[in-house]
Amino acid sequence: MIDAALIHQCTDPQIEIAIIERFITEAGSDNPLSVTITAGDRIILPEPPRNADDAVRLIRRFVGQATVRVGITQYPAGYDVSDTTEISADLVDACQNIRMGSALFGKVYRIVAHARGEDGSDVFREAIAAWRTGMFQDAYVFGEADPGPVSGEENVSIEDSPKAMADSELDRTTPMSEQNFDPYAAGIRVDLSTLKGQENHE
Repeated sequence: MIDAALIHQCTDPQIEIAIIERFITEAGSDNPLSVTITAGDRIILPEPPRNADDAVRLIRRFVGQATVRVGITQYPAGYDVSDTTEISADLVDACQNIRMGSALFGKVYRIVAHARGEDGSDVFREAIAAWRTGMFQDAYVFGEADPGPVSGEENVSIEDSPKAMADSELDRTTPMSEQNFDPYAAGIRVDLSTLKGQENHE
């Protein structure tokens, strides 16, 4: 469980803290060193990093070859990176990850909210789906321009209404339905820890 005080301290000021708290609950990780790697229909399972240096090496190894999500917000490690040397331990620092992840999710949320206009009841759910897949309306959502503040954003409810709870359960139990546009949708799991001995002989 992530400390609420840390979320309040580190969340980007352009997005409501309540939105980020629910975002981390539904799409994030409790482990700042979490590195999730997917390629095609596989989830790649290397040996979990024990510290920030291990995590950075693992991220650099797979960025550009697979989809790599990192840290508390499961931030897309390859976003806005032209060279793996640009990847730093900031990605697995709890506060920095929340700051970067909340800023990027805030942009995704605003993109979805602007597209949906006054019909904002499903904005959060669609923003979560876009975050997970990286796609919204057939476009790479992370690369889209930030449309700016949403008029009446404070009126968009993110409370756990019966419909929201049902949507949340659907999101957790049918992840593939949200990954229709994801070229790295999760499926078969591949444990790479058994290859460790082989790598040492290469």
